[in-house]
Amino acid sequence: MLVLGIETSCDETAAAVVRDGREILSNVIYSQIARHQAYGGVVPEIASRAHVEVLPRIIEESMTEARVSWNDLDAIAATRGPGLSTSLLVGFTAAKALSLRLNKPLLGINHLEGHACSVFLGERSPIQVSEFCPLLVLLASGGHTSLVLIRAIGNYEILGQTFDDAAGEALDKGAKLLGLGYPGGPEIERVARDGNPDAVKFPRGLRGRGDDPETRYAFSFSGLKTSLLYHLKSQPLQPGDPRLPDLAASYQEAVVDTLVSRIDRALDNHVVNGVGCAGGVARNKRLREKLERLAAKRKLPLLLAAPDFCTDNAAMIAAVASANLDFRRHDASELDVDPTWPLA
Repeated sequence: MLVLGIETSCDETAAAVVRDGREILSNVIYSQIARHQAYGGVVPEIASRAHVEVLPRIIEESMTEARVSWNDLDAIAATRGPGLSTSLLVGFTAAKALSLRLNKPLLGINHLEGHACSVFLGERSPIQVSEFCPLLVLLASGGHTSLVLIRAIGNYEILGQTFDDAAGEALDKGAKLLGLGYPGGPEIERVARDGNPDAVKFPRGLRGRGDDPETRYAFSFSGLKTSLLYHLKSQPLQPGDPRLPDLAASYQEAVVDTLVSRIDRALDNHVVNGVGCAGGVARNKRLREKLERLAAKRKLPLLLAAPDFCTDNAAMIAAVASANLDFRRHDASELDVDPTWPLA
């Protein structure tokens, strides 16, 4: 079974061909970071225009790399949401056109579902998903932060999510306050390598009570960002300031601790067969280290999305589509994009 996946939910233009939901024949990604760096964040209009420019080439490259013909494909899959509406429209419209031209089923895939299932891609692709379900997965990126219980492919429960900023957004904003570049997460991680994570005691966000269903597993990063802002107002950084690594390390530690503590709390109340983490923030080495410690303490297998599949990619979209064996029942040719489409 061959599926061509297309992903354009934000600022990555991606296409991939996946066989049987496991074997990744191609995974081509065009990053727009250079186009958005001057603005310190993603500009929707620039992102959508870039998708229009490069998507045809990216799709062609993915098909060439996979060494398959158009007629070999069994279905076309594209991200339908959530994401930036103007970006989603480019990829989903292209997928519709290919579906009509090739007379192949079209599947609209939830972007968050793709990330959640990306922990099974790469080296772990031959592993049966059912072996690890129920699986507790942290989704942490620039646009989303949530704790998801995967009972099976297509069966998800959101245990908690952020009340304000996503983890990746908090890192980007923190980096900007510290005078670092964009994207902020990798920059903070780079500078933090030489810093003391205990130098500054930043808040760990929302400390909901374990018996409060509204805040038990929720996240909040706005207070952390504000705390850094006031710290810098009272103790401004100077060019070449030796305190920068300590500040970066302490800020990063606060973000990581907030994420890991919610997983730890959820494990107190849910019986699972494993723990996973996916999304752009899942590339952070400090987060991965702390998750490894937690998984070892809990004696649970840890499934971390491979670095290549942490950022937005089309392999995860094609893989999820392959799980929907009855393509015709899930045909999305009459649907439109849904920028706020919830995972559950």
